Amino acid sequence: MGDIRSVRRFSWQAAVLVLLTGNPLCVAQAAWQAAVTGTAKSAPDAEIVVIDLPSGHVMASFALPKAAQTLAAPGSTLKPIVLFGLLERGRWNAERQIACSRHLHVAGRELNCSHPKMPAFDAREALTWSCNTYFAAVAGSLDPRELRGLLEPTGLLGTTGLTEGETVARFREPRTADETKLALLGVDGIEVTPLELVRAYRWLGLEFAGHAETHATEVVSEGIRDSASFGMAGAAGLGGVAVEGKTGTASSMAGGRTHGWFVGLAPAQNPKVALVVYLPTGHGSDAAAVAGEILQRSPLEKQ
Repeated sequence: MGDIRSVRRFSWQAAVLVLLTGNPLCVAQAAWQAAVTGTAKSAPDAEIVVIDLPSGHVMASFALPKAAQTLAAPGSTLKPIVLFGLLERGRWNAERQIACSRHLHVAGRELNCSHPKMPAFDAREALTWSCNTYFAAVAGSLDPRELRGLLEPTGLLGTTGLTEGETVARFREPRTADETKLALLGVDGIEVTPLELVRAYRWLGLEFAGHAETHATEVVSEGIRDSASFGMAGAAGLGGVAVEGKTGTASSMAGGRTHGWFVGLAPAQNPKVALVVYLPTGHGSDAAAVAGEILQRSPLEKQ
């Protein structure tokens, strides 16, 4: 966390709290809220939540009531969660390489990859570049009934208790291999709220901390750190704070316009917060750019 001088440029309220209370948590909350509010001026439709990793309390938010009620397909944000669970259970080989032509069709849906052309990906690279072909193969290794068991421990599929009037995630049990692929890729069969998604990434951050030496933590943590550095979520790292994160882009179940997600942990390797940005119209890269501006304004130390 930055010193008092760095906090002052984020919010006069933070400076007042330093003088009146001397409470570091209050100071941090004021600084984070100023960062979120300032960023939201250029993204007024965004739904943003920052939660404290140790306590799980909301540090800052914008449009919190909406973030508690919006249900949207999570897109590629599920990939790190599922991969971590499988690696922890010894159910997937992270070194396995899978070739990608950047063309993918599942049950009549076109889910082509937008990453640069590369011959093949291992698990870390597949996270960095959000390869749908790779994660369709991961989904193909699952019994359809396994997916719920990988998601439920994270708290993704239930209310968070962080605010009143929450909507509960919708999850349709996959019955076929194709339905499992669509659900894991976050485009059909599942809708979650921004609050549920940020809580799931808090769970992931706590798992990283509690199992720091495991192969699962190494692969997934490095994959989403690379993603937010130079990969598909690279705009999140432009604020100068090292961050681990993932973008997601999806459309409504009935089709139509796309919405964008960024969800992640900051700072990388020693996270203090989990944050989510949801844009009702846009792409994951747009949400990552909003997150990057929040982090630039935040009280976290810059690189």
